[in-house]
Amino acid sequence: MSSPRTTLPPVRPPTLRDVAREAGVHPATASRALNPETRSLVNAETVSRVVRVAESLGYRPNPIARSLKTQRSATVGLVIPDLTNPLFPPIVRGIEDVLGPAGYNAWVVNTDNDPAREESQIEALRSRQVEGLIVATARLEHPLLDRLHTQGVRMVLINRRTGNGAIPSVTPDDAAGIAEAVEHLVGLGHRRIAHLAGPQNTSTGVVRERAYRQALRDHGIDDDPVLVAECPAWSEDEGAAALRRLLDSGATFSAVLAGNDLLALGCYDVFRERGIACPDDVSVVGFNDMPYLDKLQPPLTSVHIPHYEVGAEAARMLLDGLRDPARHARSVLLPLSLSVRGSTAPPHP
Repeated sequence: MSSPRTTLPPVRPPTLRDVAREAGVHPATASRALNPETRSLVNAETVSRVVRVAESLGYRPNPIARSLKTQRSATVGLVIPDLTNPLFPPIVRGIEDVLGPAGYNAWVVNTDNDPAREESQIEALRSRQVEGLIVATARLEHPLLDRLHTQGVRMVLINRRTGNGAIPSVTPDDAAGIAEAVEHLVGLGHRRIAHLAGPQNTSTGVVRERAYRQALRDHGIDDDPVLVAECPAWSEDEGAAALRRLLDSGATFSAVLAGNDLLALGCYDVFRERGIACPDDVSVVGFNDMPYLDKLQPPLTSVHIPHYEVGAEAARMLLDGLRDPARHARSVLLPLSLSVRGSTAPPHP
């Protein structure tokens, strides 16, 4: 006859009260010591003792209970248009490195540049009670973001701006970056410089094309409209299609300034198709300086954006707004530089 099975009672996880009792402090003091946002209110010796006790007991704060008590979730929504774009991992790292020490986490969603998906993903983030949004999908005309801003949702835009400029943003100084790229090409002797322009419903596409035209004029070069090919999306395929259109039109040029690196990668595809040597026949400059561009053949000259700093500054700006809702909204332009590599050279005489 089998012996009766003994059922052991479940092990109760340690609570904040357990930590406080073992550390010899009030539960409220233990709570403040374990919260990065309020830790400065407790003396360092007490913080060290409480943290040590919490670790020894295996205590883990319950974020759901805390959010119910404080009405704050300590989470931020991060809205990305294309997670496969190498531009975004360093931006996300910068955001997380600032949010983490402040006790915040990020929920990352991908929109695939689809407005309907973007709206559903943002609604999903809001249903999870995120305290604010960092958005990399902004278009010049963006009714959804305008509506959220009117409703008081805390947001910071990265890499893009809306037409009315009402939402705080962290963007690279696109105009200065384009000017430096044009100056580099002109300095090499190029006078016929084509431009693969990005989507004109984005601030980056508009500002970079406008800056390209102005930079040419600043150097006494006509901004010939036949040398501009607009791309409906920031993608390698669209960059390739745009360059094919320029070549098939019979336009003559010795250099291409692409609106971003993905468009520039499309140029490499066309060069292989048509037996065009880079930079001997055509020089190319990209924009963004994505990782691994130095591994291309030839390595791509590109305008360098401090991606990590873009993310970190956006996170700091959002946290400032969450801590002080009356704080005046601001936008930041970050300086850029040109990474010169093997895809640019003087034109053949």
